[in-house]
Amino acid sequence: MRKMRLGKILKKTVPLWMILLISLNSTLLMGILQYYLMKQELNRNIQQLAKFNKNPEELVQILKQEVLPQKGYMTSLKWKDLGKQLVEAGAIDKQKYEQIFTSDQDGKDHMKYLDGSWDENIIINERNSRFLVNTLWALGLVNKSKVLDEGPMRGQGIETDKMASTAGWTLGSKGAMELYSSTPIIPLTSEQQDLVKKIAENVFRPCCGNSTAFPDCNHGMAALGYIEWAVYNGLSENQIYKDLLAFNSFWFPQNYLEMAIYFDKQNIKWKDIDVKLALSASYSSAQGAQRIKQAVQAVPGVGGQGGGCGV
Repeated sequence: MRKMRLGKILKKTVPLWMILLISLNSTLLMGILQYYLMKQELNRNIQQLAKFNKNPEELVQILKQEVLPQKGYMTSLKWKDLGKQLVEAGAIDKQKYEQIFTSDQDGKDHMKYLDGSWDENIIINERNSRFLVNTLWALGLVNKSKVLDEGPMRGQGIETDKMASTAGWTLGSKGAMELYSSTPIIPLTSEQQDLVKKIAENVFRPCCGNSTAFPDCNHGMAALGYIEWAVYNGLSENQIYKDLLAFNSFWFPQNYLEMAIYFDKQNIKWKDIDVKLALSASYSSAQGAQRIKQAVQAVPGVGGQGGGCGV
């Protein structure tokens, strides 16, 4: 009986209007779906087109603001009485500093860090990068350090007193080799000294091919001083690398702008860069920086000069 009823239902003719309505609804639904997908694809294409159609020189300026922000880069470390201790140890002669850094108001403001104790974060920007590299240079030079005592600076055949980071330091009230690894301004444990050495071996700078474990120039010695202060204060390794990348960027602005362009061409944003990789020999040594320069030299607006190694 049920089979007969089912047969009658199937034999009934479906009205043409119903078929048309079903077809129309299906077509409309597919049309809406296709429109939505096409709109998403169009938006993606517009975004990509806007990026690639930007004036290359404009892109360079945008990247420059990311690498060298006008407000500078603030670390989580305080100045405390580091400057005062450097003066007391003879690593900094205040009168010599005044001759260099008091020609403008910014320099006069920086001089305060050589007196008393300051509960202010260490910041680097375009106005104080020279003051900071010199002050950290003095710190790296004078602080008692396993890197200086047992590392390549004391290696066989090395004339330690003739290095740029030693012979070049003329802003102390004592001679550079009298200062060299002489005062435990930052009292590091043996384990902390080992961590300093480990990090220093992974940090390079574009002025030479040596790591910070071989601080033969001012930037290397300054980086060593900062690593010691950061390790003493318990900063993580990744944070220390991040801070040093910012320091290097202000000390060698042209090199790190070129690095930002290099990574941008690979769709890697500056804020997403692996900081340890960026500071490695492959990218931050003189050889690595030259390789990157050659890779981006055709980009309009890249021209400029790198940092120097003088006081």
